[in-house]
Amino acid sequence: MSNKQNSIEFKVYGRYALFSDPITRVGGEKFSYQAPTYQALKGIVESVYWKPTLIWHIDAARIMRKIQTESKGIKPIKMSGGNELAYYTYLKDVEYQIAAHFEWNLNRGNLEADRNKNKHSEMAKRSIVKGGRRDIFLGTRECQGYVEPCIFGEGEGFYDSYGDLDFGIQFHGFDYPDETGKDELSVRLWKAKMTNGVIKFPSPIECDSKLRRFVREMTAKEFENKKNFTFIDEDASAIELLEDN
Repeated sequence: MSNKQNSIEFKVYGRYALFSDPITRVGGEKFSYQAPTYQALKGIVESVYWKPTLIWHIDAARIMRKIQTESKGIKPIKMSGGNELAYYTYLKDVEYQIAAHFEWNLNRGNLEADRNKNKHSEMAKRSIVKGGRRDIFLGTRECQGYVEPCIFGEGEGFYDSYGDLDFGIQFHGFDYPDETGKDELSVRLWKAKMTNGVIKFPSPIECDSKLRRFVREMTAKEFENKKNFTFIDEDASAIELLEDN
């Protein structure tokens, strides 16, 4: 989809997925959206490779398999103790092709020396080959996911000739203070739509301001080289992966 140096393409798949509005996850029944949210996909990419120096942006997702759901009886632990019966509705047998790119986090001027586009790009691509640097979850911890390299648009998808499908207003993602420069947490919604199996996501800044809501005050976490963060040129694990043939 893109040959830019800061772009990656990969597929992610798993037996089950649960993509939903975080507000509805407090308790009781849980029901998945029909397609992954921007925030869930961003979390997957960050599990593959992330540094506070950069911000990942999800460009598009391609739904490869038929959208199917399966309900399960779950007994979550109650806040007051004991268990209660609830039904969770998951997506079943999912596979998506993802196109994403990163941009520098300009709110972190103290990390400017870590802005090595070539090395971060190579790290991200090699991390996909390795299956990610952290465990991959499809919307929630009980839904294990797996990543592999792919070329976005290649192969046959179930919805390639389906036309348009509107999903309505859905959760898009969170605005975190370290990415916006504001000491607050807010939530974004958007009007989700799929065309021939492909969902093209607007960037956070392009989302309608009327569908954005303040949640609470929050401050950004501070990162300092050799304290709680290591520049990529000095990161032993990164150097080892880059040298691994």
